[in-house]
Amino acid sequence: MTLHADYDPDNIFAKILRGEIPCIKVYEDDVALSFMDVFPQSEGHTLVIPKRANARNFLDMPGNELGSYMQRVQKIARAVEAGLQPDGLVVTQFNGAPAGQTVFHLHFHIIPRWEGEALGRHAGGGMASAETLEPVAARIRAKL
Repeated sequence: MTLHADYDPDNIFAKILRGEIPCIKVYEDDVALSFMDVFPQSEGHTLVIPKRANARNFLDMPGNELGSYMQRVQKIARAVEAGLQPDGLVVTQFNGAPAGQTVFHLHFHIIPRWEGEALGRHAGGGMASAETLEPVAARIRAKL
């Protein structure tokens, strides 16, 4: 999909925001929703999406919404680090299909990394169960 196009209100993250599709929530306020990635690249792979802006990617995000949203991204990254104690964190975001974006609603990935453990492929592994994701989400939520 092209880098610039109209926002699709039926994308999966918009449906999650409307409560039409369940997710394993980590954090929610009026600015952002954070939840576990169901196709995790590592244990604790967490997503953070904006709630107030229909932004397909980072370039579409209104500047007046960006600061508060990025504060939430940082807040969740800190909780992931405190709750899971990885050796490192990847905080990343993709813009357009050629860059790797698969869901066209702005989102940041927070991916814990441990020395010697391989990183799974983006959107390419098996789907994790709620039973697997919930205890990890609880460890992250406990640090918020």
